[in-house]
Amino acid sequence: MLRLLRLALLLLAAPALAAIPPAPERTEGEGPWPQLILRGATVITGTGAPAYGPVDIVIEGNRIVRVQIVGSANAPIDPAGRPALKPGGREIDLAGHYVMPGIVDMHGHIGGDEQGVNAEYVYKLWLAHGITSVRDPGCGNGIDWCVSEARRSAANRIAAPRIFPYAFFGMGRDGPMTTPEQARQWVRDMKARGALGMKCFGYRPDILEAAFDELRKQGMGSACHHAQLDVARVNVLTTARWGLTTMEHWYGLPEALFDGQRVQQYPADYNYMDEQDRFGEAGKLWAQAAEKGSPRYEAVMAELLALDFTLDPTFTIYQATRDLMRARTAEWHDEYTHPALWDFFTPSRHNHGSFFFDWGSEQEADWKDNYRRWMAFVDDYKDRGGRVTVGSDSGYIYKTYGFGTIEELEMLREAGFHPLEVMRAATLSGAEALRADERIGSIEPGKLADLVVLSENPLANLKVLYGTGHIRLGADGEPTRVGGVRYTIKDGIVYDAAALLADVRRIVAAEKARRGIERLPQPGR
Repeated sequence: MLRLLRLALLLLAAPALAAIPPAPERTEGEGPWPQLILRGATVITGTGAPAYGPVDIVIEGNRIVRVQIVGSANAPIDPAGRPALKPGGREIDLAGHYVMPGIVDMHGHIGGDEQGVNAEYVYKLWLAHGITSVRDPGCGNGIDWCVSEARRSAANRIAAPRIFPYAFFGMGRDGPMTTPEQARQWVRDMKARGALGMKCFGYRPDILEAAFDELRKQGMGSACHHAQLDVARVNVLTTARWGLTTMEHWYGLPEALFDGQRVQQYPADYNYMDEQDRFGEAGKLWAQAAEKGSPRYEAVMAELLALDFTLDPTFTIYQATRDLMRARTAEWHDEYTHPALWDFFTPSRHNHGSFFFDWGSEQEADWKDNYRRWMAFVDDYKDRGGRVTVGSDSGYIYKTYGFGTIEELEMLREAGFHPLEVMRAATLSGAEALRADERIGSIEPGKLADLVVLSENPLANLKVLYGTGHIRLGADGEPTRVGGVRYTIKDGIVYDAAALLADVRRIVAAEKARRGIERLPQPGR
């Protein structure tokens, strides 16, 4: 199978894609109702404001119509001061619970035939972790497939987050682009087919610049993973000046910060198509960038801020580079990682991201330093007013859908974000970058009812968002599990997160039974 990602990185076209089956028609979820009232919860708005409650959140159909304070903390609530339930409505008692906006994952690939998992598996893991909106950067199952799923989700015909389709630059063409006008026409064609934006890896500068100009004219968004094959000519500053919406990962940013060199210090025998070469040398890149406070650093920082540029760092997807064993043995793999996905993760010279051919302590040490420098820049960017979003890129490098997104929240916390800043990055900031903040991203009257309900406080511990919950020692001296999302509400439809996770466990268990295995085998054993 010709893998779309490698074709895109090599700037080739993908005339036909092997798409996975679309999701089945929805049977999960209850609602929407003429009126739904969430009673007595503590609310985290997603705007950066502190939590407050108790509140009653009134939803009519698929929209929030009121967020009403109904009392004081830790005191009885006077029923006379609460919104009345209309005939035909439903209410849910959420005393002691927390409600936050639905999470916006800005880098969510919907599986693929490489990974061997279907859309239902991916969507249910996302919803079960409170993810109500996903940008698919590339639409690897084909633009028509992706747009169809986006429309089915918008109509709530499938149990899935909202989908924002961004097409790979050049997808659907029979050959490479050779003129700027071809790029412009491609953008127009993608918009006509329902794409909301473009994902690129780089290209010949005059052609790529034309694409960005046309995207601006068409009111479309953009994302770029500045791949090493083109970053010497087109780095983050280049594309930001052209109007790029979001930078994916971090490629292109250290290169923009070079001072005293023009290209990365590659060894003579480096080969980009050797994945361990690619990722091993990438771990040495931030050490080559200008330091904070230097003229070059300050100039790049100031310009990106002035351009209202968005960083979508996806810290989580490279976590295995600094601690392979931790990523490979995460506890959720056993019940939630599909055996086909596990096969895809296993070290291989052919699968993208399965680059652990001989990954040792030297590579991990390089990447630990890489993360320290990278996280420092992202935190500094946020502190100076820059927008940072949450993206997971799960489905690669031992990252399982849903779980990887929550890991990204934890890694923003590690980078220095206050928990409220983490929440804003995961919700309102993503909505702003998608130009959808008038509809989603925060808990405010007039916005769509995309919400996450938890029995634990995520501001105190982000681990309570994981589907596997958090381990806490009980009053009886025994460890117990707490947390996990209780309900995910999308468009006023209430999904039982535990039931979605149970469906995923059944999918995984059935595939294990079909293969005749009890446990996912560790590589080399």
